[in-house]
Amino acid sequence: MSEFFTLSVLVATLASGIRLATPYLIAALGETIGQRSGVLNLGVDGVMLLSAFFAYWTVLETKNLWLGVAVGIVVGFVMGIIYGIITVFFHATQGISGIGIFLFGLGFSDLMFQKQVGTPRPIKQLPDVSIPLLADIPHVGEALFQHNLLIYVAFLLVPIVTFMLKRTTFGMNISAVGENPQAADSLGVSVAQTRFTAILIGNTMAGLAGAALTLELGIFQANLTSGLGFIAVALVYFGAWRPVGVMGGALLYGLVGATVVQLKALQVIPRSVSDIASMAPALLTIAALIVLAGRVKAPSALTRPFSRH
Repeated sequence: MSEFFTLSVLVATLASGIRLATPYLIAALGETIGQRSGVLNLGVDGVMLLSAFFAYWTVLETKNLWLGVAVGIVVGFVMGIIYGIITVFFHATQGISGIGIFLFGLGFSDLMFQKQVGTPRPIKQLPDVSIPLLADIPHVGEALFQHNLLIYVAFLLVPIVTFMLKRTTFGMNISAVGENPQAADSLGVSVAQTRFTAILIGNTMAGLAGAALTLELGIFQANLTSGLGFIAVALVYFGAWRPVGVMGGALLYGLVGATVVQLKALQVIPRSVSDIASMAPALLTIAALIVLAGRVKAPSALTRPFSRH
């Protein structure tokens, strides 16, 4: 156990935790925007799977990493249009339609993978970009400032989403339709347009998260996310619908996961319990949600469809 507390291992664990947290953070920030508008999207995992596959396939065929990122974003945007039409304009039950999107993403990504690729083939990963001067700080620079560009983008999105929700008219409209859509409608705010736009943003960010995941790993396989999208949804509750809180939850989840991986690599965790130990991040999230239940207030109109009478 003492080997884990060496400086080099701790720095490596911190760096790994930040990398692991990135897809969760991007997806959860997008889901935060959607839920603040009153829309719960349980299809996040399916959108991530589709975006991850098409980003992977694009890079496999073209060798162009940033084209892969763009394709992943576009796939998320298209799925946002589909989900927005289903939930906002057809008033479908959000839980059921979200699960439908998840199942479609899970099945179609696997089908396309089997038909177009067959067996996992590695692709080039996103290169790390060192931030000048900051990357040279001993130990801290290695852990915090030597990552690929999408990791920096993920954490930069936290203040951007915070500013958008708190300081812009659109952000205030999102909060209004998420709390009291009838009142927002009476003041001239288009509930349907606001929610549809929030869904587009959320799904586009889920697409970016899927692309970030597969291009960080450099591989794709069936059910690559392993339920990551559902954890992202849980992190929105964990963070009390605040971007900074969501970031804290994503980092905690990523660091716990990275710690478990390091302890297994150092053989501190016996193989007989390694599978149970791998469940630690998910169990921690569940425990935190139980503790937070009743202490945080969800948007009042969350999951409630709106129609003008």
